[in-house]
Amino acid sequence: MSDKEVILTQDGLKRLEEELENLKSVKRREVAERIKVAIGYGDISENSEYEDAKNEQAFIEGRIITLEKMLRNARIINNEDIGVDTVSVGSIVTVEDLELGDTMEYTIVGTAESDPLQNKISNESPLGRAILGKKKGTTVEVSVPAGAIQYRIVDIKK
Repeated sequence: MSDKEVILTQDGLKRLEEELENLKSVKRREVAERIKVAIGYGDISENSEYEDAKNEQAFIEGRIITLEKMLRNARIINNEDIGVDTVSVGSIVTVEDLELGDTMEYTIVGTAESDPLQNKISNESPLGRAILGKKKGTTVEVSVPAGAIQYRIVDIKK
C-alpha cells in the first residue's frame, strides 16, 4: 500500500481504530495461544493446526500494518466539510436512474469505507467520481461495461 491519502468520515475513523485495537489486544493474544497449543501437539513440520495459526498470525500482522498506515495517512472529513449545495465525500445523495426511473440513496465515502451493501460508495467508484462536485438537478453519465447509465442528482444531504 502506498502513502496515498485515505479519506475517512468520523464513523470510518472510529471503525478502523476499533478494528486495530481489537487486532492488537484480542486477536494477537488468541492466535498466540493457538500457536502455543499447536506446538504442544509435537512435530510442527506436519502440524496443520500450527500452520493455520501461523497463517492467521501473518494475516493479523499484515492487517495491523495496513490499518496503521491508513490511519497515519488519513484525512478526516468533518460535518462542517460536507455541504448540501454540491456532492462531496460524506454527502448522502439521492440519484435517479433516468432509464429505469428508480431512485437510490448513497453515502459518498473514501475507498477505505466503501460498502455497497450498505449503500456506501467510494468517491473513486464510477458513480462516485461522476457525481462528486455536482449540484442537485445535474444529470451525469456513468460508463458501465454494458454502455452508459444516466443519473440525475435528486437530493444532497449531510
